[in-house]
Amino acid sequence: MAETHDVIVVGSGSAGMTAALRARDLGLDVLIVEKAHKYGGTSATSGGVAWIPNHGLGGGGDTREETLTYLHAVTEGPLDSERLEAYVDTGAEMLRYLGELGINFMPMPWPDYFSESPGARADRSLVLSMWDGAKLGEDFTLMREQYPRFKLFNRYAMNLEETFTIAARSKGWKRALARVVGRYWADRSTRKITQRDRWLTSGAALMGPLREQLLAKGVEIRLETKLDKLLHADGRVTGVRVSKFGTAHDIEARHGVVICAGGFEWSQALRDRFYPVKTSIWWGSTPQGANAGEALIAAEEIGASTQYTDAGWWAPTMIMPSRSASNFEETHQAVFDVGRPYSVCVNRNGDRFVNESCSYDLFGKAMVDDQLKTGANTPCWLVFDKTFRAKFTAGGFLPSAIMPDGAIPVDWWGHYIFKAQSIAELAKAIDLDPAKLTGVVERMNSYANKGEDPEFARGSSGYDRGFGDPTVKPNPCLGAIEKAPYYAVPINLGDLGTKGGLKCDAKGRVLDGGDQPIAGLYAAGNAAGSPFGLCYPGAGATIGPAMVFGYIAANEIAKRATNADLSGKTTKTALG
Repeated sequence: MAETHDVIVVGSGSAGMTAALRARDLGLDVLIVEKAHKYGGTSATSGGVAWIPNHGLGGGGDTREETLTYLHAVTEGPLDSERLEAYVDTGAEMLRYLGELGINFMPMPWPDYFSESPGARADRSLVLSMWDGAKLGEDFTLMREQYPRFKLFNRYAMNLEETFTIAARSKGWKRALARVVGRYWADRSTRKITQRDRWLTSGAALMGPLREQLLAKGVEIRLETKLDKLLHADGRVTGVRVSKFGTAHDIEARHGVVICAGGFEWSQALRDRFYPVKTSIWWGSTPQGANAGEALIAAEEIGASTQYTDAGWWAPTMIMPSRSASNFEETHQAVFDVGRPYSVCVNRNGDRFVNESCSYDLFGKAMVDDQLKTGANTPCWLVFDKTFRAKFTAGGFLPSAIMPDGAIPVDWWGHYIFKAQSIAELAKAIDLDPAKLTGVVERMNSYANKGEDPEFARGSSGYDRGFGDPTVKPNPCLGAIEKAPYYAVPINLGDLGTKGGLKCDAKGRVLDGGDQPIAGLYAAGNAAGSPFGLCYPGAGATIGPAMVFGYIAANEIAKRATNADLSGKTTKTALG
């Protein structure tokens, strides 16, 4: 007999787990299929931040009207107002549901990315506390692990307070460092099993409690199970064809299939098809080979439409070799590095093209626009001096106090990082006009002295200043580039995933070419088009909608299943 479940969820990230958990609590039999050998998806490796406005937590006073004022002021492209409002109206409900299960988010004081726009606030980004992975038992080691470079010394997990204290070497940073290292080595029981830190932070702290709930409720995550095809009959999706180690079989879904398999950033063919400029799969910063668009292709084959596929959740990145073998390369995020003081970004013509301190998505959009205009971007150059090198990261290059120049392998110089004793010499090393780059740096130094950037208004918004250096006056985003030696690293048009995907309605239903729902097919997360269109409104704008629309899809499936039962079309009755 064919295997059958009420609901099949494709993908085990935040969207998939939220959809599965809600569907199970509504009485449905749920199976999650995951193509990787680890669960958690991109969410587990992310910062774990969820941008959910009008959330009702902590008495912040955010309102529906204020949220929509902000979103209507900043969003771009044709939008589905019902879908946008469904997100705004359901976020607080979903948070209350998770709170009843003991999964409690906390607001962070981080400004929205368009902090000067009407309706902007600084409390819409939510996170979870550090979480004890030992609660997962044997499933602990099966969660997708955070990148080693996001941990202290590539090993030790840190909560947000510890991360900020140690990174900035603020008061008490040595005590924080000792606490992080001591906590790890005091955990002797875990050290007998794995080198992985048992304490889960960032995205892992989100996926841990979700998986704990699914385990308690008997929901299986079937790993190494890849979606090959959506089964479709009489105008309805009836299940999936999956393969495991090359062996294919069909699984039927009585009431719905929810696509939560991420975007298509690891498909070069889909990048080349959709993106407006040439990009590389190696520039993205999601787990290697994870999100390759198989679900999007499967849905297109049965008539599904797409939207916003020409955009990514842009994030500048850089590439540097592995420390253990220099012929293997790793991608590192540079999302805040490009806007730190004592630096400037220029295209390959030697021209500035952006307010470097803007949000990383806007930085990426500027790279796209400049590439289309000049053909001299993607990559661009981050140019900085000795002071920057001492205080800040440049992608994977840590501050010189931690990674001195002498610790950088000799074969990296002149290939991944460039160094010279003058700006003119540096320009020659990276094939720029020495006079032009010298002029750019001289102008930046004058802007730093005055505290104003008349070209791009760097440091003029609350968001800009929030990620500057408060010790730098009068503008925390502008520091004079004047201390030799000088450095440069190439910056690529990276992403945190793709922003476009399957076109969905306000109920999470996938739409066909005529904007009609495809019966039995739903999508959430980066597998679906963003409810914000081409905009990135705040930190966590990927995970927030992923979870909310996973929740919405589960509610819709359960509602339709109940109606089907009452009409006698199915034998399922215990929906609770």
